[in-house]
Amino acid sequence: MSTFTMIIDGRRVEVPEKTTILEAAAKIGVKIPTLCYLKDIGHDVGACRICVVEIEGEPELVTACNTPAAPGMVVRTNTEAVREARKVTLEMILANHPEECPTCVRNGTCELQALAAAFNIREVRFPRTRPEFPLDDSATALIRDPNKCILCRRCVTVCRQVQSVGAVEFGKVYGEPAVTTLLHTPLGETNCVQCGQCILVCPVGAIYERDDTDRVWAALADPHKHVVVQTAPATHVALGDLFGLAPGTDITGRMVAAFRRLGFDAVFDTNFTADLTIMEEGSELLERINNGGVLPQLTSCSPGWVKFIEHFYPELLPHLSSAKSPQQMLGALAKTFYAQKRGLNPDEVFVVSVMPCTAKKFEAARPEMKASGRRDVDVVLTTRELARMLREAGLDFANLPEDDYDEPMGLGTGAGQIFGATGGVMEAALRTVYELVTGKPLENLDIEEVRGLAGVKEAAVPLNGLRVKALVAHGLANARAVMERLKAGELKDYHFIEIMCCPGGCIGGGGQPIPTTSTIREMRIGGIYARDRALALRKSHENPQVQKLYEEFLERPLGHKSHELLHTTYTARGFQPRGE
Repeated sequence: MSTFTMIIDGRRVEVPEKTTILEAAAKIGVKIPTLCYLKDIGHDVGACRICVVEIEGEPELVTACNTPAAPGMVVRTNTEAVREARKVTLEMILANHPEECPTCVRNGTCELQALAAAFNIREVRFPRTRPEFPLDDSATALIRDPNKCILCRRCVTVCRQVQSVGAVEFGKVYGEPAVTTLLHTPLGETNCVQCGQCILVCPVGAIYERDDTDRVWAALADPHKHVVVQTAPATHVALGDLFGLAPGTDITGRMVAAFRRLGFDAVFDTNFTADLTIMEEGSELLERINNGGVLPQLTSCSPGWVKFIEHFYPELLPHLSSAKSPQQMLGALAKTFYAQKRGLNPDEVFVVSVMPCTAKKFEAARPEMKASGRRDVDVVLTTRELARMLREAGLDFANLPEDDYDEPMGLGTGAGQIFGATGGVMEAALRTVYELVTGKPLENLDIEEVRGLAGVKEAAVPLNGLRVKALVAHGLANARAVMERLKAGELKDYHFIEIMCCPGGCIGGGGQPIPTTSTIREMRIGGIYARDRALALRKSHENPQVQKLYEEFLERPLGHKSHELLHTTYTARGFQPRGE
């Protein structure tokens, strides 16, 4: 690709073709402020106009995020006119923004707040011009506050381009420009999969997760409740972000210690039931292969993905594994196996999950998730919500000593750990299925073909003359492309497909620390695989606690009790907006 030279703030910079002014400035360390721009997605509508700059010879200021650089172009990013234009724009945005920063969920991570501080804005010279909008709290996991929306359209872009859902759109409400839903239907009644990717890209607090920390505090204070907690694989390498540690840092032992100090009665590892999921889902795959079942088998541990296929591809539901997610499996076992083992009244066992995912809140509330006659999981907290609890408790998290999980559901293998990254479920399954079928371990447990951030990845593993073909996709736009191929009959010779709702898998879930960029996703994935390599056990079927569970309680994979507690059914969902 050819390059050319331009001048920014008196400095020469050489850039390739199709470079924007914003990108060119970044090359020489000039940071042009933005609010609507999204680097990883290519959202450059120039809606906020915070990134305006001067171009010599041009009569008007231009937006740097979507203006192409040109040979010989002379750009100035820090003139009096530029600074004044940016301040006026910020003040106009602030004039229509609620003045409730101290109580806002994004206090401290709000991009608008940071820019107001950076530009030393101490007063707003303009009146409010937008009407008050009603709060939309109709969804299980997400809450929309249109009054805080700055019309950047990031959420619309990620919902349409990355997730291909289109639950939100740019339109008008009360005659005013607004981000809304089709026919202004409450979010909970739309095809929103509640993945929370909109939360990760929102620069302010216009959309956020429903906070359930008070419910957990109340349970911990109730002497009649036996409160247990489980931690998802992706939280092990993400929670530290919120306490000044580098993304990907393994904080497992400190997280367990923190739960003990909060007063939880038992601390379990969802990696344990990730291993259990492999036993059930892997056995189901072999049964389908050997007995002419519906193939390819689709994974079912990502609740946003499950809701997506229920809405958009209900005719393909027979392909979904019937295995519950690891979260729901552990909840069901906590109120049956664990309660029996400890002599507890199941009605008093209260299960809290700490997940990287907002859709897990929806999953836990699904009516079918009551294997024991009680709700499997009582409360789901995101990684961000857990951090709020730790701060409220005054814990110096980064300096806590390390502690170990509790038995009988506290041991997870490396295979369970890699569930947190795209391709991890597939890799874990292949490690076990290969050994169960051939009687020999894989020579190399690291199946590189299914790793990384490529949207769709493939692998093939020989099994006693059968070449098992597997496919991995993450992000629902990629999932949609795979489902279209499946509908068209192009994947008939594939056996197993892993789908993760969020880009990067669970490490990029909608409940993870903000920001979550591609670089941060890669760092967390690195932490996931480093932890896998460091563990003594790296295959699910070798987990002694899982083996003991089958011996003492479940008997065998796909047995009667396993089906009763660990498997589920799905719902074909339509989308019929009620309108106004």
